[in-house]
Amino acid sequence: MAAGGSVFKAVRGEYGCGKTFFARWLADRARKLGFASAEVQISETETPLHRLETVYRRLMERLATADTSHFYEGPQGIQRLEPLAQRLHVDFQTEARFDNPRAPQIRLPTFDLERLCLVGCKIRNIYQQHAQAPERIAAACDDGYVRELAQAVTGKVGVAPRIFLKKFVAGVLDCVDQFPDFNPRRDYALTITETELTPVERQAMGATDVDQIELDL
Repeated sequence: MAAGGSVFKAVRGEYGCGKTFFARWLADRARKLGFASAEVQISETETPLHRLETVYRRLMERLATADTSHFYEGPQGIQRLEPLAQRLHVDFQTEARFDNPRAPQIRLPTFDLERLCLVGCKIRNIYQQHAQAPERIAAACDDGYVRELAQAVTGKVGVAPRIFLKKFVAGVLDCVDQFPDFNPRRDYALTITETELTPVERQAMGATDVDQIELDL
């Protein structure tokens, strides 16, 4: 296609030969080049080929890019389909607090310490509902401790929800639930190694300004 060939390619093969793996690898490579991709499984009941409007709807629902701004604003995204671009266009010039939740696009607020604490408390509450020792969870992992851990994580790697939740669940909640004498303030020591981090997270550790973080787009 890049060399000017056909705009459609079909891949054929016997069951188990790797068609799905190849398609997903190709989709990942396409996203890294700034294209959008979508995966839809054809089904006689849910997405039959004779119901193309259903197939198209599923394609639109599952469109994905490595960076959503490329999909909405880049030349390889929806801008290539003017009717679709017009339908999905949203003016984000107003303040984010006035965003219309019914619009086809919404802005996700950036994570900060407060949101990290809010997510941590919600995860603790969900965990507590299924814990063996919910009373210990409530006593040892109160809102104050959630904030202390969130501050410790952000002090090392910035606002990294993935790392924070991994440490909170596996390092703290699991231990409090299993060991009656475990006190996270006394017995848990936060450690974060570079091997646990993504390239962007590793860059964020040493960055003093957001503009210093390079993104692979």
